[in-house]
Amino acid sequence: MKIVVVSDTHMPRMNKKLPDRLLRELKTSDAIIHAGDWTNLSVYEALAHFAPTYGVAGNNDGADINRKFGLRKQLVFEEVRIGIVHGHGDGKRMDTEARAIEAFKNIHLDALIYGHSHIPVHKRTAGMLIFNPGSPTDKRRQPLYSFGIFKVAEGSLVAKHIFYEDKS
Repeated sequence: MKIVVVSDTHMPRMNKKLPDRLLRELKTSDAIIHAGDWTNLSVYEALAHFAPTYGVAGNNDGADINRKFGLRKQLVFEEVRIGIVHGHGDGKRMDTEARAIEAFKNIHLDALIYGHSHIPVHKRTAGMLIFNPGSPTDKRRQPLYSFGIFKVAEGSLVAKHIFYEDKS
C-alpha cells in the first residue's frame, strides 16, 4: 500500500494547483494523509480525486475544515497504527514536535505524522516513526519543497521524503 503524506499546502495562497512532482505520486497512491493547513476544502477535493484522503485541521484552517477533520486522528492501515496532528498550540512551553507527541501521550502508535513547522523530519523515537512531510508548496526557510511516501506491507512501514525545487 502506498500512502502519500502532505502538510501545509496553504492553497490557494501559496500555489494555485498541486505541484507536478506531487501529482505524479498521487496518481499511484492508495491513500493520502494531510497533516493540516489545507486552508481551503478545494485541496481536499483535489486530493480525494486520486485516493481516499484523511487528515486533520491546522491553525490556518477555517471552521469548515475543522468540522470535517478535527484536530487529531488515528488511522490503521494493514495493522500499522498512525497518528495525525498538525502540531500547533499555545505558548512556547513545547516545540511543534513535542506538542505532536504529547497529543498522543499513552497511545501506542507505529508512526506519528505532524506538520506546522514546514520542516521535514524523519526519525525514530522509542520505536515510533516521527514524520513531518514538510510542505509541497511553502518551503519557508527550507532549501527544497517536500512531501512523504509511506509504503505499508504486512504490518511494516517504510517512509521517505520526496524533495524537489520547483513547485509548479
